[in-house]
Amino acid sequence: MENKEPITVVIIEDDETIRTGYTYLINANKNYKVLNAYSSVEDALTHLAEDKPQVILLDIELPGIKGIDALPKIKTILPKTHIIMLTVYDSEETVFEALTKGAAGYLTKSNNTEKIIDAIQEVVDGGAPMSTNIAKIVIRSFHKNQNSPLTKRETEILEQVANGKSRSKIAKQMFIDLETVKSHIKNIYVKLNVHSREDAIKEAKNNKYI
Repeated sequence: MENKEPITVVIIEDDETIRTGYTYLINANKNYKVLNAYSSVEDALTHLAEDKPQVILLDIELPGIKGIDALPKIKTILPKTHIIMLTVYDSEETVFEALTKGAAGYLTKSNNTEKIIDAIQEVVDGGAPMSTNIAKIVIRSFHKNQNSPLTKRETEILEQVANGKSRSKIAKQMFIDLETVKSHIKNIYVKLNVHSREDAIKEAKNNKYI
């Protein structure tokens, strides 16, 4: 069933190639219309009240005000607008922070445009679109042992370790320095009473901490 009026969209994304590409591809479908595309939250905030989009595609990592910090500001201006987060960074902590701050959906940028257009329709219809990997994070969190001695950040780091990521790769992905990662891993070993990576993963999995 076609929409009588196109669903209106605003894009906030600092990568010009992605911003231009999404604008072109969304506008190519007559059921959707990109009202404006901004490279920063600061720029968008001065125009959003006038734009009044039904849906905003919001990059999570932006220069200046981060997408995740912009959520409450945008919801204050446009309480009925649906905000879908776009990210390359799918940590559990970030996912839940975005959802608690008012995000209606969460997609990784590896999704093709068709998936993003489907997500725009889904969110307008009352759904909560998520990439498969994001949905797995949400589901897995419900299956975890709620009495884990590990903090959210420690759990997140141990999950990355269990996935075979190096300490430097984890530091880069989580935007923290290498020494912080090492400190977290040391604390994980102490809390789990283990002395190796393998034992930490085994202990955490046996007790459903990860």
